[in-house]
Amino acid sequence: MEMKEIKIDGNLIGPSHPPYIVAEMSGNHNGDITRAFQIIEAAKKAGAHAVKIQTYTADTITIDHDGPEFLIEGGLWDGKKLYDLYEWAHTPWEWHKALFEKGKELGLTVFSTPFDDTAVDFLEDLNSPAYKIASFEVIDLPLIAKVAATGKPMIISTGMATFDEIRDATETAINNGCGGLVLLHCVSGYPTMVEDSNLRIIPDLAKKFDVIAGLSDHTLERAVPVAGVALGACLIEKHLTLKRSDGGPDAAFSLEPDELKNLCEGCAQAWDSLGRVNYDIKPSEDQNQIFRRSIYVVEDVSAGQELTKKNIRSIRPGNGLPPKELSNIIGRNALSDLKRGTALRWEDVSSSGMEPV
Repeated sequence: MEMKEIKIDGNLIGPSHPPYIVAEMSGNHNGDITRAFQIIEAAKKAGAHAVKIQTYTADTITIDHDGPEFLIEGGLWDGKKLYDLYEWAHTPWEWHKALFEKGKELGLTVFSTPFDDTAVDFLEDLNSPAYKIASFEVIDLPLIAKVAATGKPMIISTGMATFDEIRDATETAINNGCGGLVLLHCVSGYPTMVEDSNLRIIPDLAKKFDVIAGLSDHTLERAVPVAGVALGACLIEKHLTLKRSDGGPDAAFSLEPDELKNLCEGCAQAWDSLGRVNYDIKPSEDQNQIFRRSIYVVEDVSAGQELTKKNIRSIRPGNGLPPKELSNIIGRNALSDLKRGTALRWEDVSSSGMEPV
């Protein structure tokens, strides 16, 4: 099957390209546009390819209601009303243009996750180069259709989604004209325990849905996304903050800039290490072939003398006949005088035992 790839803002993403790293800002700007700019700058310095923001308001994602259904119980945001959480975490729409321009200034792609139709229309006016569908919206097929109709590349996180829900979302995106699709394996735990990561889903997504697969990771470990790349993740998404101790709605499961840099380097190295299926001697191995074993004369042998386990052995270095020939040579005769330390060649050995000299 031909390898798939998509293009976001000039960057090719797919199995034949290094992993594309997206730094998720989310609410880590803590309501300060200067901090938002600093996060974009930190992402660029760390080696990320893109920064993703989120486009919603508290009123577009929920309603201000005091009912128990609208109150969060447990987890990082225990006790908060949904409305208050999203009012706290949202990225003001009046910042968006400046954030997109900051990315262009730095040569870093900025795109967003819309959460309703008005957000899609707003982001189209800003010419967002791609769109992300959040895990919690994977069941919102009308929103997926709206985004797909822009013709832009789409990234869909699959956290909490069943197989059938992923299938429905994928078909909706493709049938409505998306400009390429990446499915991200995601566990919507904040943070995610390493043992819950189930990274073997990554190649399964790619195979069963015939798309590019990636990973949206909420652990705090470098090993998880690096392992994801080894399993075929072509895009890695991680939350980024300037400092976890600064607090904020997503700080507890976000990386700091040095950690993101470490992750970018590790993912690039993991991809480089995959290489290709090739059983040839590698350039770095070539000079070490001399240290393989081969058959050597270990005691002086006279012409006509029988070759035995006592006077020939498999030892290092590797200039003589391969060790697999030892049983074929034992019992034959030397065709000439052979000094101790001689690498044995076929021309030194009779064609059969007891051959006359």
